Amino acid sequence: MPKLEAYHRDLPYSYATGIFSATECLRACPDRCLRLLINSRADESEGVRRLAEACQQAGIRVEQADRALERIARKENCYAAMVFAKQEADLNANAAHVVLHHPADGGNAGSALRTCLALGVEDVAIIRPAVDIYEPRVVRASMGAMLRVNLRHFDDFDAYRAAFPVHAIYPFMLTGSVPLEQAAQSARQPYALLFGNEASGLPDGFSGCGQSVRIPQSDKVDSLNLAAAVAIGLYAFQRKEG
Repeated sequence: MPKLEAYHRDLPYSYATGIFSATECLRACPDRCLRLLINSRADESEGVRRLAEACQQAGIRVEQADRALERIARKENCYAAMVFAKQEADLNANAAHVVLHHPADGGNAGSALRTCLALGVEDVAIIRPAVDIYEPRVVRASMGAMLRVNLRHFDDFDAYRAAFPVHAIYPFMLTGSVPLEQAAQSARQPYALLFGNEASGLPDGFSGCGQSVRIPQSDKVDSLNLAAAVAIGLYAFQRKEG
């Protein structure tokens, strides 16, 4: 087997680190799992034992790789990591989308992807430039949930819009013209909820690309965390559908 490299963006594979994330990876996409790395100190871990047995049954190579795990996870107590192939997915043209415009923080992005899955949206567009969604810390922040989401990257928002011209766009902005509850109640199907960068939000020009939405909030904070905004916005829109 070829030697595994410390993760970098250009690799065709990534790592789901930790027992839970590695197990979720196997459950979500066994066809993309390339091999399981385990720590020699994990002999007494029931979770590692079950995971290794499941991989062996699925025909996935299992190997002890203490040094590789240390390089990949950047800590000494990582007991397992799944090596999996990266893959762009086709977004469902008839389903709701979440569009993340230039997300920059890996923890926020991972949490946002987990939130999308929890609230029933499985199609997510990422507009470049953006954090590397496949960076192991992002995978871990999503607790493996991002492997159950259809992810596709676009070079700019116009490319996304050209691919999905029918979706009603709802940009979330501090200066949004309509409060969240009103926007959710009048939402047109299929819709795409558009969220901006954690630091700068969406540029002002996005107010004209759809029905801009604001989440009412106290004036004691300047903005919401990206993952929190996605959770609040998605809950309101999906509750209307339910």
